[in-house]
Amino acid sequence: MKVINKIYIFITLIIFLSIGFLYHSILKIDEQTKNNIEKILISKANYISKNVDEEIKKKVEKNLFETLKNNPKLRIWLEDAFSISVTPSFKYIYILYRDKSGNYRYLLDGSKEDKGEFNQRLNVDKERWDKAYDTKEVHIIMQNNIDKLFITYLKPILFNGKVEAILAIDFSTTLLYTINNAVAPIKKIFLYIFAAIFFLLFILIYQIILNIYTKKESITDPLTQTYNRNFLRDFLKNINLSKYQIAMLDIDYFKKINDNYGHKAGDYILAQTAEIIRDSIRPKDVLVRFGGEEFLIFFYKEKDKKTDAFEISQRIRKSLQDKNFSYEGVRIKLTASLGVVLKTGHYKTIHDAIKKADERLYLAKKQGRNKVVAQDKNSLSNSNNEYVSISDVKEALDHNRIICHYQPIVNLSSSEIVKNEALVRMIAKDGNIIYPNSFLDVIHNTNIYNDMTKMVLDIVFLQIRQYKSKISINLNLSDILNTNIYQIVLEELEKNKNLANYLTIELLEYEQIDEEILQERLLHIKSFGVSIALDDFGSGYSNFSIFQTLPIDILKIDGSIIKNINTSKVAFSIVDSIILFCKRLDIEVVAEFVHSEEILNIVKDLGVENGQGFHLAKPREKMIKKL
Repeated sequence: MKVINKIYIFITLIIFLSIGFLYHSILKIDEQTKNNIEKILISKANYISKNVDEEIKKKVEKNLFETLKNNPKLRIWLEDAFSISVTPSFKYIYILYRDKSGNYRYLLDGSKEDKGEFNQRLNVDKERWDKAYDTKEVHIIMQNNIDKLFITYLKPILFNGKVEAILAIDFSTTLLYTINNAVAPIKKIFLYIFAAIFFLLFILIYQIILNIYTKKESITDPLTQTYNRNFLRDFLKNINLSKYQIAMLDIDYFKKINDNYGHKAGDYILAQTAEIIRDSIRPKDVLVRFGGEEFLIFFYKEKDKKTDAFEISQRIRKSLQDKNFSYEGVRIKLTASLGVVLKTGHYKTIHDAIKKADERLYLAKKQGRNKVVAQDKNSLSNSNNEYVSISDVKEALDHNRIICHYQPIVNLSSSEIVKNEALVRMIAKDGNIIYPNSFLDVIHNTNIYNDMTKMVLDIVFLQIRQYKSKISINLNLSDILNTNIYQIVLEELEKNKNLANYLTIELLEYEQIDEEILQERLLHIKSFGVSIALDDFGSGYSNFSIFQTLPIDILKIDGSIIKNINTSKVAFSIVDSIILFCKRLDIEVVAEFVHSEEILNIVKDLGVENGQGFHLAKPREKMIKKL
């Protein structure tokens, strides 16, 4: 219905604007025609006045008034000469002078009717005539109505630079009347069309308002005047999850209010609670009655402004706690519990985030009610943990703010760098480096994760091409099982076949997997010359049976074991066993987290070939070939 209304309005407006344009065009043509007629008539008056002026100056050398006063025959001759120019349009041609009292009197009159006598006074628009007299310039007096155009053309007659008289030509035309008569029916038609369109627009606007009112009723809870579940369904279809934080509120012991005071009291409490919540949130926040006494609040995160749903939720909880509700003279005290989700961007769907808010609400009730429990609140208060949303990562991808740092893997015998591990980083808007534990979980199983994988592969192959050095990258086992990621890897390998043997893929093995499909895909990747490493071995499931099916070339012993090898016999024995196991299978071993000289010496004595850790080399923005 909303789309149809928009189409109707659009079509009506197009028609309205088109007709308006045509009507405006007709008025413009009408105006242009009038202007053109004026120009033609004034041009003709210019021509006549020039001839009259020349004719006078041929006969009169100086002192026009005295010459004409003393020579009646010359007056008659000049008036006869002027009358030749008289036409039905140019009806009056005459010359007036201004006497000492400022009055205008006839010198000559070439008109064929209503002729003025010599020195006869004529009442004129003195202000306009004086303007022509004083400025010595042509002046035009225009008077018109819808039927007829009247113009008085005034031209000063100068002798030796002094104005001695004014030549006046009165002319008019009924051509405008003829044009207006022709255009009038068209204008009427347009006016009727405009009236019809306005009527149609009125009906459409009325229908839209009616639809909006009906729609509002269908999405509004009549008791609390908040949004209802009908609204929530539409809202959740279009919501950008990363732009909101979510709170779920439940009134504590609400059933007791209904049981003790009746359902009308319960309705009153619900309406008052909704009002208190509305007073505590902002216009862009969304309040929904989710169930009987449950409310969902979506807190909109303003750009460049901190939005803390936890703090606002605490304010709502305290306002409800402090409020003394009174129903029919009975005072009612109540409290509420709230569950809050701050990092909504960590969830695949909005429903997952709402479910998490519900879990937090359950926890708040379990802890004694009248509480706000927020997921990840503690981590947010830690300045070392930076909150990153999906939109932040997408923006970083779009603006090439995804980079790699490189940590060398060193041969422990020769101290030579055998390869570098590419470690993905994100550059925040303020230039700070954000580490993968802050954003990889946020984008996992999204297209953005796929885009980032492709970008990292592009970066790594560019480095291989430039340095001709081996580089390893990290992928989850599930990434290889993910057809989209797998296809991205294959496409990059196809594009860089000559460089594939420089690449090592380090698999994180803390997931349970479908080994048959994984084996097939890893063998295909290895066919390009890529080495396969198993990263962080010793953590997670650490299933040795994985070596029966997967084509592993390199095993990296998890740093949580290596770092304790000098203090724990268990850790020492685990490492010793892993090394023995790998030697028998001809698998290269890398010790992670080599953070001291003591650890370095122990792993060397155990026969570990290669090591990685801050004691050997820290990650760097630029890859190095030598320590």
